[in-house]
Formats: sequence, structure tokens, C-alpha cells
Amino acid sequence: MDSARVVITGLGAATPLGLTVGDTWAGLCAGRIGIDTITAFDPVGFTCKVAGQCPDYKIRDHLPRSFRKAIKLMSRDIELSIIAANEALVHAGLVTKGIDPENINVDPELMAINLGAGLISCDLVELAPAVAASLTDGRFDIRKWGKEGLEQVTPLWLLKYLPNMLACHIGIIHDIQGPSNTITCAEASSHLAIAEATQVIARGAGDIALAGGAEAKVNPIVMIRQCLLNRATSENNDDPASACRPFDADAKGSVFGEAAGVVILESLDNAEKRNAKIYAEVVGVGQSNTINPAYEHIEPDGKGIRIAIEKALSDAQIKPDELDLVIPHGTGIPPDDLAEATAIQSALGEAAAKIPVWPTKSMLSNTGAASGAVDIVAAVCAMNEGKIPAAVNCDKKADGCDLNIINQPQEAKIRYALCCSYTYGGQTAAVVLKRAE
Repeated sequence: MDSARVVITGLGAATPLGLTVGDTWAGLCAGRIGIDTITAFDPVGFTCKVAGQCPDYKIRDHLPRSFRKAIKLMSRDIELSIIAANEALVHAGLVTKGIDPENINVDPELMAINLGAGLISCDLVELAPAVAASLTDGRFDIRKWGKEGLEQVTPLWLLKYLPNMLACHIGIIHDIQGPSNTITCAEASSHLAIAEATQVIARGAGDIALAGGAEAKVNPIVMIRQCLLNRATSENNDDPASACRPFDADAKGSVFGEAAGVVILESLDNAEKRNAKIYAEVVGVGQSNTINPAYEHIEPDGKGIRIAIEKALSDAQIKPDELDLVIPHGTGIPPDDLAEATAIQSALGEAAAKIPVWPTKSMLSNTGAASGAVDIVAAVCAMNEGKIPAAVNCDKKADGCDLNIINQPQEAKIRYALCCSYTYGGQTAAVVLKRAE
């Protein structure tokens, strides 16, 4: 059976730059930075006091009236994924049960959902009473926790924090009955979810797929771990706009945040049958799994990233010099940025010094499982707008980084774009997009 061509017909995003794709893209083009002092909790005592936080919203405004009773079972990760999914479906011109039950124009059995999710950390206020009931002489007592502490936790508590609940809630709201899966591979999650959703459609298991990822990392439990591992910057608390500096000589660490990114994938035949606007085609995917025994950082030679990129280019059947844009992972953690730059240079060869490279986390922060999907949304926008915004906070490239990081916005006819990501667990992913023709 011939594989179906897979195209992108809808985009959705909720990021520190706005709760829509339009606001996010406008912010990126303006060089606006969505990183500021943390307000979600009091960061006193934290070495890093800045993060990328989404604008305020009321999730009830993004839900059908009949589904609002489920709000109490939603973590912030779930909420952000719902906002982005709604926008993507509307943008694609798809009408589901959750949008207008009287005018549905999709077959729910032929619609899939693949989402990336992170480790959803609980709100401390929900566990505080249980922990307080589990103390003996001021120390945590595991036996008391089992007998008395757990009784203070609502039986439905866990439903807010299971990673697959993002896809579950969206699937229920929009009556998605086709293949469903959740990828929990940290920062590579949404690239991998989009890759798998592409393969679902390519093999004919569905006509349409909602794919992407979401994660809310502005949480004291998440943040303290990144601080203790020295991944979060501690140098720019008084100047949040300059805090995240991917590939820059003065980079001191990453900044973490929250976001969601969703794309609607369709078989080309299905998109053409319903006369949908096509924004891009997914032509190559690649992935790998290698690990550095010193797990705090990725391998110095970026071997896994190189493998993923080479596989994606091979799948797309293109050569490195055919790429017109690269959106790297680029966290602002010096040894990891250097390893990624080394991998990209190795995979692309001489072309690496010429292809425009546009890191986005200096404006969006490291949004974990959402970051790859948000980058793909940004790449599709760049393709369709014919321009690449300027990189921010890379005033002087770090030694060893020979990538063509653009510091000024430029007009560009982008035919092929590459997005890549990695995790500290060793997973890497890469996706090649082609402009719609």
C-alpha cells in the first residue's frame, strides 16, 4: 500500500507570548520576550526567579457548557492543551462535537490524537494537608502517610496529573474516536507525537490527526529540580529579558516555562476533498535514543541529535543544502548548546554555516513537552509569511558554535525547514517540513 502524503491544515498555540498563534507569531516577529519574574508562586529561596508564563485566562471560556464540570479535574497542562487544540481545529475548518454538535463535518472514527506530555507536578496546596497529617515529631512518617495522610487526598486527585489526560479530555470534548496515544519523552515529546501521528495517517489508520504537546513547568517542584541540577540560570533575575541566551557566549543556563502547541494533520487526499487550506507538508521524521552517563547534560558530541537529523533528511529525501531554515532546541545551557551545535554541524556539513538558524527559547522559554510543537507552528508561520524573525539574546556566538544564527529579521522563501529536540533521558527527534505548493 502506498503511503499517504501528510499535510498540516491547522495550527494552535498558547505560549508566554499569547494564547493564539497570531499573538505568538506577532510577538516572535517583534522580538518580544515572554520571560518575566515568576508570579505563579513565590520564588523566594529559588536561585532562578524568572519563567515564561502564559497570559491569564479562564478555562471555562474555552469549554462547552456541558463540560465545565470537569474543570476541577484539570491541571494547567490540560487546560493549555485544550486552548491550543480548540484553535487548531477552528483554524483547520473542522467542526467537531465540541465546537458545534449540530454541524459536525468530521468522521470521529477516522480522527486520531497524539499528544506529548511532561511530568505533571501536583500543586503543593493539594498535598499539604496530607503531608501535615503524616508527621511524627516534625518528621515525615511513611507509615502514618499510608494510614492517615492519604485519607486527606481526594480519590479523584490523580486524574489531574496522569500525562494521558491531555489527550483524554480533548478526545472526549471533541469526540475523537480514532487512534489515541500520549508520548512522555520530555522535551522531545511533541516532535515524537507529531511524527507518530504522521505515520498513523500515512498508513491509512485515519484521515485526520490532532497532534502536538503541552506542559506547564512553572511549578515549584519542577523549578527546584532544575535549580538543583544547575540547568536554570541564576544570573539574570533582575533582567528577565536577557536571561535565556541560546548559543551565546554569555549564556548561564535555561529558563523554564509553559505552553501548548497543536497542529492538525491530514492526508493530502482528505484535505483536498474538503478544499482545506494547506500550510505545509510533513516530509521527514527521525528519532534516536542515546544517553550520556552524566545525565545532567547531553553527550558532548550530540550523537543522538545528529542521528535524528540524518534520519529525518533521509526520510524527506533531501540534501542538507536544500534546507532553508533550522529551528534548534537551543536551551541556553552552554555545554548542551555546544553539543547540539556540534551535532547540527556534523549532520549538515558545510551547509550548516549557511542555513539560517533561529532559536526561539530566548523568547518563549523552555516549555518542555510543548516546545517542539510550538517550534513547528513557528516554522509553518515563517514558511507562509516568507520571513524569519531575528534571534534574540545571541549577541556573540559561543566558541565552537559555527551555526548561521540570524540576528536580523530577513525575508526568505522557505521551502524546507528542520526542527529538532533532545532530552536528558537520551531521546532525540527531528521533523522536516515542506512548504505547501
